[in-house]
Amino acid sequence: MNSPIQSNEDDLVFLDEPDASEASADSAAQGSWRIMIIDDDPDVHSATTFALGSLEIQHRPLSFLHAYSAAEAREILQKEKDIAIILLDVVMEHEDAGLQLVNYIRKTLGLADVRIILRTGQPGYAPEIDAIRDYDINDYKTKSELTRTKLYTAVTSAIRSYEQICSISSSRRGLEMIINASTELMATHGLHNFASGVLTQITSLLGLGCEGFVCIRPANLQNNHHTDDLQVVACTERYQSYQNQLLKTLQLPSAPETIYQALHQQQSVYEKNATVLYFNNTEKKDFALYLDSGVHLNEMDRRLLDVFCGNVSVGLDNVILNSRLHNYAFYDLLTGLGNRLKLLQTLGETLSSASKQHSALSLIDIDHFAETNDALGHQFGDLLLYAVAQRLFRHFGDNCQLARVGSDTFALLGHQDKVNPDKILELFTTPFEVDHQDVQLTATIGLIKLDEYDGDASEALKDTNIALKRAKTSQRGGYEYFTRSMGVEIRERVMLMHALRAAFEHERLFLVYQPQVDMRTGKAVGAEALLRWRTDEGKFVPPDQFIPIAEYSGLIVDIGEWVLRSALHELVTLRNMGYTTFQMAINVSQAQFSHPLFMQTLHKALQDTSAPPQFVELEITESMAMKDPDLLIKTLHQIKQLGVSVSIDDFGTGFSSLSHLQKLDVDKLKIDRAFVNDIQQNGSEGSIAKMIVQLGQNLGLSVIAEGVENDMQAKTLMDYGCHMAQGYFYARPLTQQDLHDWLKAGPARPAS
Repeated sequence: MNSPIQSNEDDLVFLDEPDASEASADSAAQGSWRIMIIDDDPDVHSATTFALGSLEIQHRPLSFLHAYSAAEAREILQKEKDIAIILLDVVMEHEDAGLQLVNYIRKTLGLADVRIILRTGQPGYAPEIDAIRDYDINDYKTKSELTRTKLYTAVTSAIRSYEQICSISSSRRGLEMIINASTELMATHGLHNFASGVLTQITSLLGLGCEGFVCIRPANLQNNHHTDDLQVVACTERYQSYQNQLLKTLQLPSAPETIYQALHQQQSVYEKNATVLYFNNTEKKDFALYLDSGVHLNEMDRRLLDVFCGNVSVGLDNVILNSRLHNYAFYDLLTGLGNRLKLLQTLGETLSSASKQHSALSLIDIDHFAETNDALGHQFGDLLLYAVAQRLFRHFGDNCQLARVGSDTFALLGHQDKVNPDKILELFTTPFEVDHQDVQLTATIGLIKLDEYDGDASEALKDTNIALKRAKTSQRGGYEYFTRSMGVEIRERVMLMHALRAAFEHERLFLVYQPQVDMRTGKAVGAEALLRWRTDEGKFVPPDQFIPIAEYSGLIVDIGEWVLRSALHELVTLRNMGYTTFQMAINVSQAQFSHPLFMQTLHKALQDTSAPPQFVELEITESMAMKDPDLLIKTLHQIKQLGVSVSIDDFGTGFSSLSHLQKLDVDKLKIDRAFVNDIQQNGSEGSIAKMIVQLGQNLGLSVIAEGVENDMQAKTLMDYGCHMAQGYFYARPLTQQDLHDWLKAGPARPAS
């Protein structure tokens, strides 16, 4: 129980209230805190105004608005603004009238700042905790517990909260405008526009007629930690002449010193005649705003301004991130040139505009760059690419669009007079200085003229690449312009590739076998398995057309495994028919041979078919043998461990050296048909075939000739010492059944 003294000092507000004259809204002092009392009991209104009437909070008095029902309160709230506190009775017209009114205030009117204190005179009544939370009610009191001191405390706390929320809301609204505006700006100019937005918003937020500017560290110097290279990027009207100038060059006596102070301390500086706001960011990019008027703020205002700066810093991070993502998306980080996506964007704009006339696109490919990169290292290779980009930019950057569209491929888009292949190639006649070394490079170029081109950007780039590939095939260090015939040819190759894939999947490929004979007796010693393709229409596609397509597309690996298994199955079939010494020769492509699973595939095929390895011969080309000798030697050793023999097909066409040949663990050389055809009727030619036979004998290798078509060629080869051959003179490539019939017919005719 309270003592009489305490009771006199802290009376209950709603017990035995003395008479009090109401303070009306009309008589409220200017600049007062506005409090609205909503209660159906007039005595509550009187007691509240009496208790709070003389109270001042932060040197501002209180003024009151009165509503005696929820309906009356709705009408007043629609008209009146800037109400700080609502003292609301829970039970009025009905028991939840107060809560319904709170819902109307928060959701319908959207008044989020006003503080709401619920009061009830019914002992034991209290709204559910969930309702207090959901309706955003700030305080709850029963009238029986509200002493004058507790009412003072509740109102004072609510007003301070209201003041802080209003300040923060005001700052947040300004920040939202800045952030929303910054996200809509073009990313390439986002940082400058963001700075302008910050300058506009801060002067508006402070309500000052001051002038100022924003300075940042230029992007190309962002890793330099000195503060004497700041650049002015946004200005108010008074400082427009300083736009894009370096801070150290400005004729402002105290501004640079104050700005440097803020950057050094990493906090805002408030001087008598000037203010510098510092904006921190995760990129550590110096960003400061200078105002030529001092901002006189109390501690709370400064804290709120710091919150503003902190939120702006978050927006700054977003702008920097967007700018970086834009650079990642459209620019090559190594050279600073546009990338493939940027080129396609610019190329699309060119094709859809009048500038299409007399424009050209070129692709510039550095010759043998991969070898340079591997030999001298990737870091040196990057420096070399940068040097090439810089030279191209110095000569074409003012008139053309440049891009890096591949690891060592650059694009040049512009007027045909500028995009001139001779002028471009001339740039590569002078060595490039890289890491104190002179590096001589050559380039190959593919071009396309756009004035009569009908395709889109991606098609134009693709067709230019077709021209580049043609140039690389025909003349390294030269150039080719795209022609319609090139497009037709490449599209036919693509169609053929799809058709080949479908033919393989639908089992339209098959094997034929060309017998290999001992010319002395005419007896078959083996056969070479050859792949054939017959279309649905019954037409044959020549192997020299579809085999390169299969190799280029990578389909040759799957096809090669099928050929291997099919040939091994046929070998087993022939052995079961009694041809126990018959040998099966199977061609292996470069793609198969270099595949990491090739040995596993070969071993499993031998196991699955039960084919004897000693009667299996793999044929590799001479060019394969020379492409990667180390890999070849290692793989050949593994093949020989399985018991399989190896021959070199088309020998004499690959210009292999004898030193390489001696290192290879092979069993046989096959004389190419071109050298067999050189054997004339008088036998005076054919010296290359003769040398191959002698070379094989010297190395202890067997020799077989292909393409033998007449008796004279067979006899001459026999005279050279070559005893095995295959060709039309003995048998054409035969189907499985025809091979069986041919073998049953007995030996072929021996050479006379």
